[in-house]
Amino acid sequence: MTETNEKQDPVHDHEGSDLISHLLELRTRLLHMIFAVCLVFLCLFPFSDQIYSLIAKPLIERMPEGSSMIAIDVASPFLTPFKLVMLLSIFIAIPYLLYHAWAFIAPGLYKHERRYIGPLLASSVFLFYLGAAFAYFVVFPLVFAFLNAVAPEGVAVSTDIARYLDFITALFLAFGIAFEVPIATILLISMGIVTREQLARYRPHIIVAAFIIGMFLTPPDVVSQILLALPMWALFEIGLFFSRYFVNSTDKEAKQE
Repeated sequence: MTETNEKQDPVHDHEGSDLISHLLELRTRLLHMIFAVCLVFLCLFPFSDQIYSLIAKPLIERMPEGSSMIAIDVASPFLTPFKLVMLLSIFIAIPYLLYHAWAFIAPGLYKHERRYIGPLLASSVFLFYLGAAFAYFVVFPLVFAFLNAVAPEGVAVSTDIARYLDFITALFLAFGIAFEVPIATILLISMGIVTREQLARYRPHIIVAAFIIGMFLTPPDVVSQILLALPMWALFEIGLFFSRYFVNSTDKEAKQE
């Protein structure tokens, strides 16, 4: 009985050691990711006030003359720039964070999956940054100009700095995620959930869905809803176009393996 258990122990020990090694690797990579975010934060925090002024510039430039932003809460002048710098640190460190996530899962993937998921991750980061840049340089000026223009007469426009940060953070995320539409389209087709023909056939429904999503993800004004819906539609068409090349080449490599 003892001999049988001794023969079986090496298998269990091997499985246990593999699990422990994976957990140790995960811990190490998480520590590297946290360290990277903290390092970026420490570099940016001395300039937190200047960074907030830069982020608030699209609104400040379009506020009525003589008005300014306000801080309702006592600690807002400190906590709001602090929160902004923390979010910005994560935003800047995203490529490094995704690199460690990719390095952790890559050994468990097939060769053709490793070859294409890497570029997809890089493309998704680029598209997220592109969406955030589109929001800052295109959407913010139009939205704030519209909102200030429709303010009732006699109403002083004085935006709270904390609520402004929450507002633009939601828009940054909305546009960053919306610009991932090509990646989502390619993944849906490559995983066999839908085909290119099915997506093309339901194009009118997808266009309507883009405007509905724009309605929920943006403030209640027509300008920002259209500015989100139209890029989503265009990016869907781009993803649909490139999916034919991606899926065909992936299928060929999968058969060779």
